[in-house]
Amino acid sequence: MGVLQRLTRKKVLSPEQKEATNLDRCLTVYDLIFLGIGSTLGAGLYVVIGQVGRETAGPAVTVSFLVAAITSAFAGLCYAEFAARIPRAGSAYVYSYVTVGELMAFIIGWNLILEYVIGTASVARAASSYLDNLIGNQMSHFFKENMPLHVAQLSEYPDFLAFAMTLVMTGLLIAGVKESARFNNFFTCVNLLVVLYVTLCGLFKLDFDNWSIPQDKVPQGFGTGGFMPYGFSGTMAGAATCFYAFVGFDAVATTGEETKNPQKSTPIAIIVSISIISLVYCGMSAVVTLMCPYYLLDPGAALPVLFERAGWGVARYVVAVGALSALLTSLMGAMFPLPRILYAMGSDGVIFRFLGAIHPRFHTPVLGTAISGSIAGTMAMLFNLEELVEMMSIGTLLAYALVSVAVLLLRYETDANLPGGENLPTPNGVFEIRCKDFASSQAFTLKCLIVPASLEPTALTSRITKLTMGVMAVFITGACLVLIEASDELEQKVIWAIAVACLMGLGIIVCAVIIARQPQNPTPLPFKVPLVPWIPILSTLVNIYLMLKLSNITWARFGFWMFIGFLIYFGYGIRQAGTEVQSSDSENSSDERPTSTHIESDNLVGSSARLYSGRL
Repeated sequence: MGVLQRLTRKKVLSPEQKEATNLDRCLTVYDLIFLGIGSTLGAGLYVVIGQVGRETAGPAVTVSFLVAAITSAFAGLCYAEFAARIPRAGSAYVYSYVTVGELMAFIIGWNLILEYVIGTASVARAASSYLDNLIGNQMSHFFKENMPLHVAQLSEYPDFLAFAMTLVMTGLLIAGVKESARFNNFFTCVNLLVVLYVTLCGLFKLDFDNWSIPQDKVPQGFGTGGFMPYGFSGTMAGAATCFYAFVGFDAVATTGEETKNPQKSTPIAIIVSISIISLVYCGMSAVVTLMCPYYLLDPGAALPVLFERAGWGVARYVVAVGALSALLTSLMGAMFPLPRILYAMGSDGVIFRFLGAIHPRFHTPVLGTAISGSIAGTMAMLFNLEELVEMMSIGTLLAYALVSVAVLLLRYETDANLPGGENLPTPNGVFEIRCKDFASSQAFTLKCLIVPASLEPTALTSRITKLTMGVMAVFITGACLVLIEASDELEQKVIWAIAVACLMGLGIIVCAVIIARQPQNPTPLPFKVPLVPWIPILSTLVNIYLMLKLSNITWARFGFWMFIGFLIYFGYGIRQAGTEVQSSDSENSSDERPTSTHIESDNLVGSSARLYSGRL
């Protein structure tokens, strides 16, 4: 097998492999819903509302959260369809391995590792700082005086509390997924009860005049007053910030091998959790901005200060309980997917295989969990993470964009190239992939772009879709670059900027129409994204735009992280990957003759038992 074929080979899963697992399949749909809520409903509720409401959008922060909720729902729907297709651990890593190929899957998985490690460290640091604040910053003062760290890029002092919290969470994850779920469910319930309490209390202090403050009463530097004091652009800028408050629901997609009936439970959990989170964010932002003029909001702790100003000081302590519960569930949500990503990648051999070893007693990837937890805890203890937090976004946004593209790839794919969808068992146990005989006889004409010759996908319509998606990706990237780099020229109505933006927009629309005219695969699924291709295209557009908005130093750090990853992949993974794969040209060979694929499942439990018995 050549290098190019190795880079583009795809993971092939038989129906039996989709159901088989070495993990403990014990999570219910309710556990998944609470995991999605707990992973997401954290700092966005207690910090982002105040920041965006005061500095970016004003009372229109409610609209900002609504726009962010809709765009997050686009990505959530795409994740839900993949969860129905491929109920395996690994989330976007596995989805891209099945649809795009091994190299792209490694890039996604490697960046998800970075996202979850930094996410864990940052949330642990935030939780430690919050607890320290509750006791009058005594801990930080003690360590600054007795154990200062005078090193650039490091914290002012070693945060042993953050390290200890991370190790405790690591122990919970090692003990078993059910124990972790109970912990998450309890504190998520506490957080939701606090949200309900704050909302009900706030209803007695609403003042609708706070949404229509005249400009002459607004302090200088806080916009023009009214509902949108910073204009439409400020509302959209706020939506971009609020979008990150919805990051976390993808943790649900990593539980495919630990969930009862994952093909139905996972899509339901993703959709329900995003709906509840959206309702909470929009409702809370409305209550907060109606209780107080937007320019008086505290950007760091809007809720406690708000209730103190209203004369309800006791609410400060209730909010503190809710905030601490939210931080604990966010910490669990940040850590929960990390060992599962390591397990999926280690099992496939694209990274070191021992990271995917399953403990025979706990049915969890103990080594992967312990190593990742220790690294995250060390980072939380030593590093100043403020400059690194932005790097979390790249892995998330890249995964969201690729999952949206992959939904389009599979929806317009032929039966022969679906991930195991048409693998039919024969008497000798071999899986035979069948394709339509007439597909290879079709010739391309311009008419095929708008009026395809078949009502079901063929090799020709599939190629048209893929090529059109590639062209559209160029137009989307160009449009986003124009909106970002030429924003001033667009506001000043410079002709060249408007012309380029219109050209890119027209290209996107033409490509979308061509894709929409191609026949979709009618294979039934427990859940399908509605309004294809429009929702996946919009999701891709939003995520690429947000990725290009990240700073240059973030992209430089991303490049360094990828350099380390490529050393591991090309030095180890490209040769060790042991999954049965099919090269990217399988669709061409399937047009010529039927092919057969032998599937051999890895006996990971047995190998893991031998590994641990040798260590204990």
